[in-house]
Amino acid sequence: MKLLDLPYSSRRMPTVARNGMVATSQPLAALAGLAMLEAGGTAVDAAIAAAAMLPVVEPTSNGIGGDAFALVWDGARMHGLNGSGRAPAALNLELVRGIGHATMPTHGWLPVTVPGVPRAWHDLHARFGRLDFERILSPAISAAEDGYAVTPIVAQYWAYAARNFAALTDPALAEWRNTFAHNGHAPAAGDVWRSRRMARTLRRIAQSNSADFYTGELAERMVQFAQRTGGYLTAADLERHTSTWVDPISTNYRGYDVWEIPPNGQGLTALLALNILEGFDLSKSDRESVQAYHLQIEAMKLAFADAQRYIADPEHVHVPTAALLSKEYAARRRALIGETAQLREPGQLPAGGTVYLCVADGDGMMVSYIQSNYMGFGSGVVVPETGIALQNRGAGFALDPAHPNVLAPGKRPYHTIIPSFLTRDGAAIGPFGVMGGYMQPQGHAQMVLNTLDWKLNPQASLDAPRWQFTDGLNVMLEYGVSRHIIEGLQALGHRVSVQAEGGAFGRGQIIWRMPSGSLVGGSDMRADGLAIGF
Repeated sequence: MKLLDLPYSSRRMPTVARNGMVATSQPLAALAGLAMLEAGGTAVDAAIAAAAMLPVVEPTSNGIGGDAFALVWDGARMHGLNGSGRAPAALNLELVRGIGHATMPTHGWLPVTVPGVPRAWHDLHARFGRLDFERILSPAISAAEDGYAVTPIVAQYWAYAARNFAALTDPALAEWRNTFAHNGHAPAAGDVWRSRRMARTLRRIAQSNSADFYTGELAERMVQFAQRTGGYLTAADLERHTSTWVDPISTNYRGYDVWEIPPNGQGLTALLALNILEGFDLSKSDRESVQAYHLQIEAMKLAFADAQRYIADPEHVHVPTAALLSKEYAARRRALIGETAQLREPGQLPAGGTVYLCVADGDGMMVSYIQSNYMGFGSGVVVPETGIALQNRGAGFALDPAHPNVLAPGKRPYHTIIPSFLTRDGAAIGPFGVMGGYMQPQGHAQMVLNTLDWKLNPQASLDAPRWQFTDGLNVMLEYGVSRHIIEGLQALGHRVSVQAEGGAFGRGQIIWRMPSGSLVGGSDMRADGLAIGF
């Protein structure tokens, strides 16, 4: 039985509910979140439960050793949490260049930054949680200990990872196969997979309110493994780690405020593109028109050119966010868009590996949450006997000493993962996000346009075929984009490729609050998940 073989067209209906809703990329994570809402927990409680489940049931896209960001609407105002980690104190530009690297590597210890996920769970819960922390993590612990049936798309990406890691010889990566592959093979769709190692780790995190990960036995295991295998992570690096509560950034697009986390995240990119596009009346163009695609692509090129130039850790360098988001600056950038494709040279944009989820509760709280190991399983470094796969976010650093995003000890790298949120006149519309490396701001812009310019409901917005600018004049179009658009963009000078694999275009979730107060949600058909409510 081929669980990914779907020869007939089908559609998902939007999910509608009154009391609460969870949308994630894996059903068991959605159910874990829903259980917290039904038990009287807040949207944050539900988001943490879902987030803790996802490293267990979708380890191909995130892990306990990754980073997280969140936007929380508390019913009256927006809060932002930057849960990304920093470079170890021993990791610096001279070391990496001295080894002979012209760019940051993607595997092994060099790109490993301090994991932020467990601390982010704790900090969100401390401010907005209601249920006991151990109770919130209990569904994830049970799933890891008792096992679960692997879903089809997760199995597909797991198989990709197993093939990729089979070719890597770094001793620090050997534990990946011991933890995530049986006899060198990934589990197939429908196979039962369990990890008692991960269950023990999650239990220690739950019982210590995440402290064990940074100062206890789990921290010791990470440091000892680094010392044995040439890593740079130390006990001091872990102990010093903190999340940062930040003021979210926003821009107004056609009367709605679109919210993002400020740098070091790349949410600024989506806002820059929307500011440029606001000067074109896209509602008068058919969504499936050459002109609509052309304008979006050209605006995104300009946004990425700025993002790649300026986004970095604001604790280390000045990022001119306010100036970049001014409508006057957008007008100057908009004037550069012509009738044909133009080079903007932001650089090659790599793929990503991330999970996004959103939650709404019955008291008005809504959460937009994202966590990631980057590039699937991250660095490939897995701490023995823990199930902790360490991220490779350090791959986002530049090695040019003059660049604001240059590698430095204790610095956060340019970060691809971004949650987003929509409000109007001080009232919440809802959370949304599209995971997937540098596709994310492009997906955010497309979801906003789908909603506000072309009036699509959440599920239709997610189902619509997508485009992705990659580099130079190159644009990927998803299978399903009409032939006349492909040929029309080529006539304008775009170098077009059509991709049948939907995963390259990100996987999203959306929850909107309707004027009646009811909730309507969608979950991406490019993932295994669902939106579910009560």
